[in-house]
Amino acid sequence: MIKAGIIGGAGYTAGELIRILVYHPLTELSYVHSNSHAEHSICEVHTDLAGDTDLIFTNKLGKADIVFLCLGHGKAIEFLKTNHLPGNPKIIDLSQDFRIHRFFREQNDACWDFVYGLPECNREQISKAKYIANPGCFATAFELALLPLAKAGLLIDEVHVNGITGSTGAGQAPTATTHFSWRNNNVSIYNPFTHRHLLEVRKTLETVAGKTIPELNFIPVRGNFSRGIFLSAYTSTYLELPELQDIFRKYYADTPFTIVSDREISLKEVVGTNKCLLHVEKHGNKALVTSVIDNLLKGASGQAVQNMNLMFGFDEKAGLGLKGIGF
Repeated sequence: MIKAGIIGGAGYTAGELIRILVYHPLTELSYVHSNSHAEHSICEVHTDLAGDTDLIFTNKLGKADIVFLCLGHGKAIEFLKTNHLPGNPKIIDLSQDFRIHRFFREQNDACWDFVYGLPECNREQISKAKYIANPGCFATAFELALLPLAKAGLLIDEVHVNGITGSTGAGQAPTATTHFSWRNNNVSIYNPFTHRHLLEVRKTLETVAGKTIPELNFIPVRGNFSRGIFLSAYTSTYLELPELQDIFRKYYADTPFTIVSDREISLKEVVGTNKCLLHVEKHGNKALVTSVIDNLLKGASGQAVQNMNLMFGFDEKAGLGLKGIGF
């Protein structure tokens, strides 16, 4: 049994992480840190956890074997600069702070070497790591759609990608483009061709491919639903469909949460789970891959626990027997 702590406990990803960890068979959730909610019940903020935990938020740092950083982008680095984590724990950061710049050097010259936490391409490194940079939600769906093609050297032409995400991907604080009145019955694009996850996607795919890959054209879309990502990607290929399907099946043969489906897939099949479903089609000279995940689970907290399981030698699926919402 290991002890876990959470820093930044009030947001959506922290809520999902708490929900998983309180029922994890090999983990005890020791503390949830929040300056703004200290001394208040966790269930006052995460009302869906009523009856699941009697923990209260604290502004003190306890001793733990692993600490999850659920802080805003740019705040994880600042937190580690200004705070000492008792017990020298392993760390999983759910922000973007260490996804590209893996090394962080403090004033005392201590070096933090963060491993990129996508198990489908870094399982062995993750199992030996002390510090993990959890992938972004769009990046996870994007990378899982293209990793087999990158590994097989088949990213030889531009890739065109459209991804639609639920409102929880923008965080808990309401903004002009996330509150219900604006988002409901509405669709819009944002940051076309410049989304911040593109850097980590390119780095991951090029590492797997062992070479520079062609241009990635990404159009992110705000969806009128709460959670999940539906992503489609297409690129030119000379292979026939059975060959493409075989490449995907072989690549993901030993991955417990990434599943290649023979039929068309939909978002509801993965919401509330740690799964990624993939479907491959061939249209003319184009390979079309669709990829669906829950942005808060496989795209964030579920994947973080999957990484924790690997880091401590647990069954990779431990604590992640989550059920979808169904139809």
